[in-house]
Amino acid sequence: MESQHVIETPYKRLASPHDPPLRVIVVGAGLGGCAAAIALHHHGHEVVAVLDKVRKFNRLGDSLGLGENAYKLLARWGCNIKEIQEIGNQAPTMKIRRWHDGKVLAEQPLMDMAGYIGHRGDYHDIFLKWVRERDIPIRMGCDVVSYADFSPAPSLALATGEILTADLIVACDGIKSLARHLVLGARDDPVSSGYACFRAYFEPSPEMKADPACNTFLGEESVNFWIGPDTHVVQNTLRGGKEFNWILTHKDDGDIPESWFQPGDMDEVRRLAADIDPNIRYAIMSTEKCLDWKICYRKPLLTWVSPESHRIVLLGDSCHAHLPTSAQGASQATESAGVLAVCLSLAGRDEVRVATRAYEKLRFPRVRVSQTHGEDLRDRWHNVLKNVDDNVQVDPELVKIKNRPLYVFDAEKDTIDKWEEVASRVREELMKGKVEPLCNE
Repeated sequence: MESQHVIETPYKRLASPHDPPLRVIVVGAGLGGCAAAIALHHHGHEVVAVLDKVRKFNRLGDSLGLGENAYKLLARWGCNIKEIQEIGNQAPTMKIRRWHDGKVLAEQPLMDMAGYIGHRGDYHDIFLKWVRERDIPIRMGCDVVSYADFSPAPSLALATGEILTADLIVACDGIKSLARHLVLGARDDPVSSGYACFRAYFEPSPEMKADPACNTFLGEESVNFWIGPDTHVVQNTLRGGKEFNWILTHKDDGDIPESWFQPGDMDEVRRLAADIDPNIRYAIMSTEKCLDWKICYRKPLLTWVSPESHRIVLLGDSCHAHLPTSAQGASQATESAGVLAVCLSLAGRDEVRVATRAYEKLRFPRVRVSQTHGEDLRDRWHNVLKNVDDNVQVDPELVKIKNRPLYVFDAEKDTIDKWEEVASRVREELMKGKVEPLCNE
């Protein structure tokens, strides 16, 4: 990331625009929940607690990136983003290669994808650290079992029987969030995308590093993609070759559950990778184990806000999950955190419902653009080489990642610029008793 995008002025938290400050509970201490807590705190709101049902955080997942659009906000909120830059992949470029022989079809700056790509668990540790530095309580082992959608104080119940109330509850607990059912008023089942990912993240053994057939991409930090009909592989080497990550996306209509813990079938991986470029094939085939992650869609939601009080809101994957090819899931959650915090500051203390409804109207079009970028990239990668001879030159623009235009966006400034128009529209809808849905069913 270029230095001009980093704010070097001393950090100063904003004073609360309300007396007393709005009290907020955040449900979910993942990246989205942490970003929400940090943004709300920066804008002067009181984050009563961040709740998470697990008793201990594990180093889950594999590669993750944050775009420049997220970095700018985090820096503004007083986060030392150099901590993230230092753990991320330092390769200057990424290469997009042909499936069977590794021919480079396009090369572009790594920043065009998702900034510094690192391990999700390492990013999470830093986000948690930033939350704790602000003395925001993180309460572990808090399993939310129900919500009460009351105004002006919605509440939630924990499995222990404890009831917690606040001026606002922000549900950042992922695509299986219990709050989704409250907001939607019905079950919201996943829809298969027709694809799944085999994913592996490990420290290469000395034997792998010593084997010429395996070590092409183990010696230095690099990011490569191999694309072919209906499939692609992502390779990410971190920390000078100390950590290695590959992800194989393939056609799949099975019933594997949405889970980070579902073991993968390495025999099936070896079958799928049998004809991939030998320079990556043997590293994949030498992998001892992997996870199998089914990629499911959630249809765009009609609303992200509870129907009665308008004071329970969804954020991040709970309302706008992204495909892996978008490389923007965490970045868009960070943007949403900033927009919600700004809306709450711009609205009067008795207009929380105006703030939450403006938040969803401002965010929905933006995340749909980001989500469709991921769909477009996957479709281009999976189709561009169909029925194409090896001697045909593929236009690099047909395979390049096109996230760069997303980075110039300033979510907080956009909110301030559009506030009067959007808030006026929301007030009119609330007065008529009919909030317009975010999209058609």
